[in-house]
Amino acid sequence: MLTGLERARGIVLERAAPLAAEQVPLEEALGRILAEEVRSDEPVPGFDSSAMDGFAVRTEDTQGATASAPSELRIAGESRAGRPAASPLLPGDAYQISTGAMIPAGADAVVPVEDARTANGRLLVEGAVAAGQHVRRAGEDIAAGETVLERGAELGPAELGVLASLGRSTPRCGQRPRVGVLTSGDELLVAGEAMRPGAVRDSNRHSIPALVERAGAEPLVVATVPDDPAATRSALAPLLEADVAIVCGGVSVGEHDHVRGALAELRVEPAFWGVALRPGKPTWFGSRGATLVFGLPGNPVSAIVTFVLLVRPAIAVLAGGAPERTRTTAILDGDYEKAPGRAHAIRCRLSLREDGWHAAPAPHQGSHVLTSMLGADCLALAPAESASLRAGERIEVELLNS
Repeated sequence: MLTGLERARGIVLERAAPLAAEQVPLEEALGRILAEEVRSDEPVPGFDSSAMDGFAVRTEDTQGATASAPSELRIAGESRAGRPAASPLLPGDAYQISTGAMIPAGADAVVPVEDARTANGRLLVEGAVAAGQHVRRAGEDIAAGETVLERGAELGPAELGVLASLGRSTPRCGQRPRVGVLTSGDELLVAGEAMRPGAVRDSNRHSIPALVERAGAEPLVVATVPDDPAATRSALAPLLEADVAIVCGGVSVGEHDHVRGALAELRVEPAFWGVALRPGKPTWFGSRGATLVFGLPGNPVSAIVTFVLLVRPAIAVLAGGAPERTRTTAILDGDYEKAPGRAHAIRCRLSLREDGWHAAPAPHQGSHVLTSMLGADCLALAPAESASLRAGERIEVELLNS
């Protein structure tokens, strides 16, 4: 009996557990998943600073100033970025100041350089200055003790910048899962190999490891094996030392499909075989210890679809992330014909309009048409129990690029 798509996904996630955390240099942390809550030990910025190039002043020295009767302040020094003024600002004085420089003690406002008039070493202020004008307050971005990043956050460019601003050079992140990939079949040729009758070029050998990397994992072993029982078993054995093992092809019930038999001999416990999904029905999943093992269809589109819907969520959990973050909804932009019985993963392009995201199905949905994945942004998920869908319906989608 076929396993429903969401049930299959649930079984996979039940067997997936976050890997141990590790300290990661900030320079290598892009795309990693944070394994700790990050609080600030200090305010950011750590001091009152100038938002403009100009002059730091005491507002009480500018009261009553007009264009015809300006306040005259002696330019007594300078506060530069990284080089604060050496002494407090005295009454009747002003300090030249640069953007980001510390506000000198005694000053409480900044006159921008474009509003300033100087003559003979003096600043002429032609109007009263408000307290706090062009001053960035200490802690205005982050207060001391504030939680800045939650556990499970994916570290993008902004997150790395925030960590750097807090002085966190080695955040604790979930480990990158190690993934072994095996493609199976006598008919497979590597790219560049001369064509022979009945052969096909092995696209899974390149698309699946690429998906592994994009999912935040590390491809460890990438190999191809012919349709031979002993060779299949030998090729599978080292993959089971990884966190995730993926086999493309050879998992069906044909005379020359040897993957399931080899997995049984290697003591891999099966969880399900066959998913009520189009494309992707001949999908196998099991585990040995903590290693998750996926038998994906050899068909290239089916392999991509089942990776995105079943393997990628498992990798997210192993890395410490949330598998649901790639799900959203969109309005279907075309009719789609189907019969109840199996869920369909419909390759679509997304576009944003005034009423939200729209998903336009690719014109060719055959599982043998790999080019239908070109330009696809998501898989629209038509439930197994649903019949044909009509344009304008809202449908759940799985984003292809997280």
